[in-house]
Amino acid sequence: MSGLVVVFKLVRVLWRALAGYFTIVFVFPRLAPAAREARVQAWARDMLQALGLTLQVRGEPVVGGPALIVANHISWLDILALHAGRYCRFVSKADVHHWPLIGRLATGAGTLYIERESRRDALRVVHHMADSLRAGQVLAVFPEGTTSDGVSLLPFHANLLQAAIAADVPVQPVALGFIDRATGQRSLAPCYIGDDTLVGSVWRTLTSAPITVTLHYGAPQTCDGRDRRAWAADLRSAIDALRAGAPTRQPERQLEPVI
Repeated sequence: MSGLVVVFKLVRVLWRALAGYFTIVFVFPRLAPAAREARVQAWARDMLQALGLTLQVRGEPVVGGPALIVANHISWLDILALHAGRYCRFVSKADVHHWPLIGRLATGAGTLYIERESRRDALRVVHHMADSLRAGQVLAVFPEGTTSDGVSLLPFHANLLQAAIAADVPVQPVALGFIDRATGQRSLAPCYIGDDTLVGSVWRTLTSAPITVTLHYGAPQTCDGRDRRAWAADLRSAIDALRAGAPTRQPERQLEPVI
């Protein structure tokens, strides 16, 4: 990819990031919650387009809340992709809150922050999540707790599922993936693991061959008497099946980013 094309893409990304910041600071205070959610979804699709990613969706996201979405975790792009598919409030590590610009964007989009090393803070977040779910919201978590290369799934942590049990709401499994459009094979360019830096991951994404990000929504599940550990194991199996391309009742479709 030529340097000029990369610079052009980078400028578009920065412009959209600044536009999102402006919207959160000056426009969001005047908008109703539903209008904010629509703006976040449109901005996420627009940002994926600026990064050169195409979004492909299989299955149907939940139409409305209350519901909890659980997904595998590969990249910082996962949040953009899930927002583009369907607005949801994320539960994210507290470090993100302090990232320049990105932290402000995440907070404006409704992110809940958790100190993962603190058991007390985990309990606080579970209670907050349960209250938000009872209020009819759609939340999203990454039960792996960290990113992986997407080749296989890490073990699922079950703690945050307690919120769905306490609020008695369904959980929808979602499988995320990044595909090289030319070869149809898995793309590792967006990965953000190990010694990767955010800047390095962004640069690889901008300079890579065209990528399609895939979202495969599974059928929502209810607790049905399972404890959180058993439910986490079943959701992990469901996401693994979705990653393998297990048939769904819904047809595959393309979602074009909003310009």
